[in-house]
Amino acid sequence: MKVEQIYTGCLAEAAYYIESEGEAAIIDPLREVQPYLDKAREDGASIRYILETHFHADFVSGHLDLAKSSGGTIVYGPTAEPAFDAHVAEDGEILKLGKVTIKVLHTPGHTMESATYLLRGEDGRDYCLFTGDTLFIGDVGRPDLAVKTDLTREDLAGHLFDSLRNKIMPLADDVIVYPGHGAGSACGKNMSQQTSDTLGNQKKFNYALRAYMSREEFIKEVTTGLVEPPQYFPKNAVMNKMGYQGIDKVLDRGVTAMDVDHFLKVVNSQQALVLDTRKPADFAKAHIPNSMFIGLDGSFASWVGTLITDLRQPIVLITDPGREEEAVTRLARVGYDNTLGFLENGLEVWQKAGKEVGTVEQLTAEEMAEKFLHNQKLKLLDVRKASEYDSQHIEGVESFPLDFINRSMNQLNSKDNYFLHCQGGYRSMVAASILKSHGFQHVTDVMGGFAELSKTDLPLTEYREPVTML
Repeated sequence: MKVEQIYTGCLAEAAYYIESEGEAAIIDPLREVQPYLDKAREDGASIRYILETHFHADFVSGHLDLAKSSGGTIVYGPTAEPAFDAHVAEDGEILKLGKVTIKVLHTPGHTMESATYLLRGEDGRDYCLFTGDTLFIGDVGRPDLAVKTDLTREDLAGHLFDSLRNKIMPLADDVIVYPGHGAGSACGKNMSQQTSDTLGNQKKFNYALRAYMSREEFIKEVTTGLVEPPQYFPKNAVMNKMGYQGIDKVLDRGVTAMDVDHFLKVVNSQQALVLDTRKPADFAKAHIPNSMFIGLDGSFASWVGTLITDLRQPIVLITDPGREEEAVTRLARVGYDNTLGFLENGLEVWQKAGKEVGTVEQLTAEEMAEKFLHNQKLKLLDVRKASEYDSQHIEGVESFPLDFINRSMNQLNSKDNYFLHCQGGYRSMVAASILKSHGFQHVTDVMGGFAELSKTDLPLTEYREPVTML
């Protein structure tokens, strides 16, 4: 028996590969499915099952493409109603895989169709539990992400309490917990950096599994501190339930190389968004006017999903050489399938063609501190999450979270000068690009962000442990 966790850091998502006697199962695959096919081929195995723990909201699963490519059966938990061929398992149903078995446990709460899969070894003993978004390391799934339900988040939290107490906590302490996400995912409130643990440890240290916790206490604690989920979550859940375009077609179209004339024609005729995925410093130095910066080396997919509100938005790319397919793939992971190509040789060929470029002015933290100490009327905006701002910030600085820039931009005056900082410099460049594309000409990025500003003489508020770090 082989069990392998396949962890994708930018989404804080864990897929799983199980193999026994030439039969394999994949749990919660990502959109690009070739890595799973390659693993099975290397083991001389055929993929028998594609197990989905629920209709995911934070990414588009690869279940449909993987089933088509492998012949494997897609499996959901009870009450799921997918719009495609799949096996909707019964609670307690046993799936055979080589010499091992997988028991389906219906664990509603995060969503009503949520299922947990209990793997039993060749000796018949419970070995590990694939919990999806029902149980994380140090946390449990949010009860407010279910699509099209009449249930309140308190109702769902009650179901989650029952699922944990009746289906998961009675299992042996040595059972390994393999969750669907780790720290950084917005599917929970405060997950651990660990990506697996024993159930016994979770019973000791996970706040939601306290032995004498009442149902009312659980509901209150699980629903407290939730912030609004990213706007793409319900859209991804619908794609996972209803179906989507095959990844091969998305990639073929998205990696089309374009010269400057073709690039401009596509931008103008399709009203395509120019998405620049390079490094922040490169974007600051030179970029195509009105383009948006979201760098591949940051939390690319989740910021795309948060800030680009239309999944059907035509997109053309500016990338570092050789990273075009990576960018298209990572866009597709969160449902942005309408990438139309990339500018071959990027800014180099753009500038050689004599085209206009934009820049973003930057200051060091020391330069910003000197300016702000001499004039505290300067408009210095902290674009970190509200929870980060609340934990500690520079006195006199306004909170302006990047998460909600699309709805809060109208609070700013496009003729004023704005200085932006985040924690390290990535998010502030994203914010600067958005403001500049909306007519804000006087925008300055503070290099190094709060991490460097906090080392200067600027006064800070007293540090408080943040309630949530979504």
